Amino acid sequence: LVQELRDSCCGPQSQAGASFIPALRQAANVAALPGIVGASLAMPDVHSGYGFCIGNVAAFDMDDPSAIISPGGVGFDINCGVRLIRTNLSEADVGSHDVREKLAEALFKNIPVGVGAGGDIPCTMQELDRLLSNGVDWAIEKGFAWKEDKEHCEEEGRMDTADPKCVSYRAKKRGLKQLGTLGAGNHYAEIQVVDEIYHPEAAKTMGIGKVGQVCIMIHTGSRGLGHQVATDALTVMERAMARDNIALNDRQLSCARIISREGKEYLAAMSCAANFAWVNRSCITFLTRKAFSEVFDRTPDDMDMHLVYDVCHNIAKVEKHVVDGVERTLLVHRKGSTRAFPPHHPSIPKDYQSIGQPVLIGGTMGTCSYVLVGTERGMTETFGSTCHGAGRALSRNQSRKTLDHDKVLKQLHDKGISIRVASPKLVMEEAPESYKDVCDVIQTCQDAGISEKVVKLRPIAVIKG
Repeated sequence: LVQELRDSCCGPQSQAGASFIPALRQAANVAALPGIVGASLAMPDVHSGYGFCIGNVAAFDMDDPSAIISPGGVGFDINCGVRLIRTNLSEADVGSHDVREKLAEALFKNIPVGVGAGGDIPCTMQELDRLLSNGVDWAIEKGFAWKEDKEHCEEEGRMDTADPKCVSYRAKKRGLKQLGTLGAGNHYAEIQVVDEIYHPEAAKTMGIGKVGQVCIMIHTGSRGLGHQVATDALTVMERAMARDNIALNDRQLSCARIISREGKEYLAAMSCAANFAWVNRSCITFLTRKAFSEVFDRTPDDMDMHLVYDVCHNIAKVEKHVVDGVERTLLVHRKGSTRAFPPHHPSIPKDYQSIGQPVLIGGTMGTCSYVLVGTERGMTETFGSTCHGAGRALSRNQSRKTLDHDKVLKQLHDKGISIRVASPKLVMEEAPESYKDVCDVIQTCQDAGISEKVVKLRPIAVIKG
């Protein structure tokens, strides 16, 4: 954060970057938006982004006619999120280099990756409207998800504020061929093993209570469909702001009144994109289960390949929160931050009621990831939110200029991590040096009391775009 400020004030233009202002200024600008409740919050993985900073949480009063909804508070990759699949395999089962290589190759063969990659999951334009309305229910109906998967998805994998009529034809066309695809950037499918257990009761409840247990983490979002929904909304909201005399400190904070036609239509379209993302991750789970079956010649059920949980970290949702002793209905924007509800909250699955909502935090390529749970303090202080990852320390452009892709790949190989990537020269953008230390970020959240550590996961194989 300090480096961003220093570069923007004192550094050369090449360091300052032309796209975003420093994250601290972005968080302050969000605090001035109409209808905000409490503070504009920044999680420990904060860094600059489009409009809102990455790691920003901001809630707006649904009963305030001036309150706004902003695509910049959600991001272009709507419902970018993470899911974790457990197995009954142990590290001994995947310990050899040959097995890890076979698994990486099977995942790479089954799951399309890369910019603009198309998938093999069949879907017509008519079916797409049902998918956008029904979310994971569509995947279950088509055999791409298990019935019990739904119970372990945030919002049960479906936002009922979705209306496909509010999604443009261009957005639908972009998404139609991308079901079951990872995309590029920081998206991945990673095979991991349980490395440390901090909260045995919670770990056991989630079915990941053994050190050395094999899991799979999937990180992706709504692909081109979500990006187009955001792009379409920004164009429309420019006109709405002029009409409604909404003054902003930063044009990238384009927004509309929640109660306006533009605000309602964006919420409906964004919900569709969120539903698409849950189906996309469900289809990738289907392909992951298929890949493991091919390698081990066992059924996914026999390997206990059940979904632990699925969380989103780019979203705006209507939620009930107690503010100054009064329950209020808020539209909570989480941009690069994760919902983290406490034990006994009605929005989390029955089997997790005693421990709190699972929170899945992916690390950087080659580093550890974490499973956390939400806390009461987080519910009070951050609208039930915590971090979403490590957070960038270098811009993508800086990473490409200063890091060597061959060295990055060699470092992963030396750690015993099998890797398949569609664009090797882009791995510098996701190298550990490009990010903050995820362990420091997680510990900061723990020390602040907004989430609690359950399990640390160590990678053994990864596929990326």
